[in-house]
Amino acid sequence: MKKDTALLLLRLAGLGLAVGHGWGKISALAIGEGDRFVAGVAALGFPLPAVFAWAAALAEFVGGLAVAIGLGSRISASFAAFTMFVAAFGRHHFHHHVLMALGLYQATPDEVKKWGNPEMSLIYLLCFLAIILMGGGRFSLDPLFFNRKKK
Repeated sequence: MKKDTALLLLRLAGLGLAVGHGWGKISALAIGEGDRFVAGVAALGFPLPAVFAWAAALAEFVGGLAVAIGLGSRISASFAAFTMFVAAFGRHHFHHHVLMALGLYQATPDEVKKWGNPEMSLIYLLCFLAIILMGGGRFSLDPLFFNRKKK
């Protein structure tokens, strides 16, 4: 019971991702105002940046909602985790932040400011990795649709 309650609380991180980040990207892309986001995806080196921008926005919004309600928890969390991995390491340069803290990398203050803060994407990434490993728990929709009998 405690584990399932903890997984429910952890899955609610998906709601934060969906509402706090995914919906804004979906809305902007849908009305043709997502140019800045598409340019950011292009700067990461993805081919067809508009397609990958939509994929990332959908992974955040649809994947986040699916994780929150526990529908296909592991699969949904996988898409969201991949998107957060790209955000943390590709966009926000988490690895460079760590290397800088250890004195093994140097960057100008302007570069660091341009990278932004990787904390939120790392927190979401860790939450989604835990859900991938543990599943959605008893208080999810997964048992209704993916009920496997234990042998």
